[in-house]
Amino acid sequence: MAMEIERKFLLPEYPERLIQEGQVQVLTRHSIDQTYLAIEDGQELRVRKITDLDSGEITYTHTFKDGKGISRKEIEYSISEGLYNQMIEAVKAVPLVKTRITGIWNGTTVEIDLYTQLELTVLEVEFDSLEAAESFVAPGWFGKDVSVDKKYSNKTVWKELQNK
Repeated sequence: MAMEIERKFLLPEYPERLIQEGQVQVLTRHSIDQTYLAIEDGQELRVRKITDLDSGEITYTHTFKDGKGISRKEIEYSISEGLYNQMIEAVKAVPLVKTRITGIWNGTTVEIDLYTQLELTVLEVEFDSLEAAESFVAPGWFGKDVSVDKKYSNKTVWKELQNK
């Protein structure tokens, strides 16, 4: 089981100027529909429909995560469209929809998530080790570090969306 080690920041504004100036190089742009199948005590099961906004290619994934905080166990694998649709139909939930821009800033891969149903934009950075994550010094434009603030976790945001 792989470890996902990441920090999340509340991005105050989309870094359009940094992209135009070449300080952030955009690698990919995806639309992601994310639905949780089960959530309990730090464990979660989710499915995603991922659309590449440049090529139009669509992929589907199923993910299990276990743990809390910036370091969690994760298993993710590809599934078929049919299996994805069956799971979505079974839970009858509203997917959390976001546009994910993956880019490189200062040699670091960053993922910017713009949530389409909410007024929320976050930036995530994944790390190879807990030590690297804890020692990382974010620039001011990343915004407030919300890595351990449950209010900004995808599963919390998704649960709130189901109540609307």
